[in-house]
Amino acid sequence: MTQKSRDRLCEHETSVLIAQRNHLAEFSLFLINAAGDIFLEKHWKSVVSRSVCDYFFEAQERASEAENVPPVIPTPHHYLLSVYRHKIFFVAVIQSEVPPLFVIEFLHRVVDTFQDYFGVCSEVIIKDNVVVVYEVLEEMLDNGFPLATESNILKELIKPPTILRTVVNTITGSTNVGDQLPTGQLSVVPWRRTGVKYTNNEAYFDVIEEIDAIIDKSGSTITAEIQGVIDACVKLTGMPDLTLSFMNPRLLDDVSFHPCVRFKRWESERILSFIPPDGNFRLLSYHVSAQNLVAIPVYVKHNISFRDSSSLGRFEITVGPKQTMGKTVEGVMVTSQMPKSVLNMTLTPSQGTHVFDPVTKLLSWDVGKINPQKLPSLKGSVSLQAGTSKPDENPTINLQFKIQQLAISGLKVNRLDMYGEKYKPFKGIKYMTKAGKFQVRT
Repeated sequence: MTQKSRDRLCEHETSVLIAQRNHLAEFSLFLINAAGDIFLEKHWKSVVSRSVCDYFFEAQERASEAENVPPVIPTPHHYLLSVYRHKIFFVAVIQSEVPPLFVIEFLHRVVDTFQDYFGVCSEVIIKDNVVVVYEVLEEMLDNGFPLATESNILKELIKPPTILRTVVNTITGSTNVGDQLPTGQLSVVPWRRTGVKYTNNEAYFDVIEEIDAIIDKSGSTITAEIQGVIDACVKLTGMPDLTLSFMNPRLLDDVSFHPCVRFKRWESERILSFIPPDGNFRLLSYHVSAQNLVAIPVYVKHNISFRDSSSLGRFEITVGPKQTMGKTVEGVMVTSQMPKSVLNMTLTPSQGTHVFDPVTKLLSWDVGKINPQKLPSLKGSVSLQAGTSKPDENPTINLQFKIQQLAISGLKVNRLDMYGEKYKPFKGIKYMTKAGKFQVRT
């Protein structure tokens, strides 16, 4: 699929959902926790036996990590498609062949909706609100047909749970189902309800970039790419029309838009023009993969060595900032999977706390903030099993971190304007860079 056709898919999502309708007529959804227990299932049209999930469990056993389970698993009579979020597998089972991204996008919508409704998407929360969960799923996929996937529409159809509403429903036997059809469902902007009113009118946009990188032992970049999103929280009265422009829009590659964005204007002027949904939504997601455009914000100096004739080894790492535009690197967490022959580690951190698990052989160092004047380091010795040969490979180092008020790609919002309403809203833009899969080889 070309970039242009993918963008058009996002722009005309509603019509695509209708066009794809017949493909999801036979559809089942299973929610599986980290322990491998199916704690919720929902079927449309026909019931599929839980035993179909055995194929998924086999793939899960073969995967080294939960994130590495294949998103599409073909079986003799079904296709299993899954996403892993909030330590829960959302597994869709379909009987006919459909575009996988279509089903995966729908599963992500389900997760986002749960998070929007309940604040947190977890096994406990889903079990506590199981009635609302089933009501929401029934509206999102009506008889196997995608229907209402916009959070604003769903909240008018099914009222979000509150303590008072739960008590009233328990006493009266009523449900959270709304009395009227959503006002936006039949309009030309189905993502926004009519008659929206706020005392304080405000629009906030968060530019969040996640950097994935592999750094070799000499410090050179093997691969680096940025996955970025712009999340919005818009609480504006009436029917505002917004435009968002960037200082350097050409940085954006492989862009996917919310259906509210007018794609033709983006193509011609590189300006985002849209009537926003009410509340929280993802305006766009993008990808930066050009190696020369991806700055690496941190570096790791390491000296990890094992001797052939000794049961001792040396472990020493230092973490420092690099190309951060003077911003503080915080929330730094260093983990490393040590070789199986390592018995124990005696280490001293210059800051933060560290833990080594002798069973799993996982070293974790919670660094916190990096002070450029006094770089954090972790030094000490490694004890190996007596009589074993030196490990074939040195361990890799994985980093987690975040940097506030910085978009590492250099993306910057130029201005945000509003038309169609006379009041002046409060506007705010925040930037954040965080680590995705950031790995340093030693």
